[in-house]
Amino acid sequence: MEKRDFLHITDFTKDEIFATLDLAKEIKESFKNRSDFKPFKDQTLAMIFAKPSARTRISFETGFFRLGGHALYLGPSDIDVGKREAVKDIARVVSRYNDMIMARLFDHKHIIELAEYSSVPVINGLTDFNHPCQIMADIFTVLEHKGNLDDLKIVYIGDGNNIVHSWLALAQRIPFKFVCACPPGYVPDENIVKAARDAGLSDIEISHDPKTAVKDADVVYTDVWASMGKKHEFDERVKRFKGFQVNDDLMSATGKSSSLFMHCLPAQRDVEVTDSVMESKNSIVFDEAENRMHMQNAIMLKIAGIR
Repeated sequence: MEKRDFLHITDFTKDEIFATLDLAKEIKESFKNRSDFKPFKDQTLAMIFAKPSARTRISFETGFFRLGGHALYLGPSDIDVGKREAVKDIARVVSRYNDMIMARLFDHKHIIELAEYSSVPVINGLTDFNHPCQIMADIFTVLEHKGNLDDLKIVYIGDGNNIVHSWLALAQRIPFKFVCACPPGYVPDENIVKAARDAGLSDIEISHDPKTAVKDADVVYTDVWASMGKKHEFDERVKRFKGFQVNDDLMSATGKSSSLFMHCLPAQRDVEVTDSVMESKNSIVFDEAENRMHMQNAIMLKIAGIR
């Protein structure tokens, strides 16, 4: 079988996305029932981390183990991607030892090069440009709570970052209304906004008014205002993002008591989101976090050609 990678959501067709959602549901049920499903028996997953992350490591390592395999953590002191050794050399060496590679990196071009030179499937665990596993888990979580994905309005509040880019990629495969409400100067990449609009499936809007943006929202989503690598901008961003906090007033502005709240975590409580919203009955943040593992397992099975 030809090697497949998962670097962008658009690497999957619409049919493949829905098949992966179904598979994630099946895997989640099998995990709850402790069924003996070990498709990765005697296989290894190399996990390359240029950026640390609790959820990404725990979900991939635990998930791959539960499916019968062994996951190997490789941090910056083990492999300093793009610095100590050429990316293409890392790709060719690591892929000779392992059956699959997951990488969480800063520079998006490094994940592209890693996949180009690797002889085994490569999964994007996050780059500064996108976060496809997260948004696949997010839409799976929405499906669980709503029962369908019809006529969705998803409103993202905050920085037009890698999370937004992956929502815009998903909008090129399945239809929904997506609004990114961000301060001027913090808009998402114009090329991916254009690609999402040109796909003609979804209604895409960039707004600078959070209260107007969230009207009729099915999902209100946020992320930290200063992602890793931009922490030095935090004080300035706090000033620029004034009015963009997801709080009880903003959730009420949706006009719908059923509006769900999502956050990819880690959250800075009472900064981009209040503690009261995080702990509200509409918050599905921890279902979302759990589903990272189930969705990532489904993605790995898909690109490995096992399911």
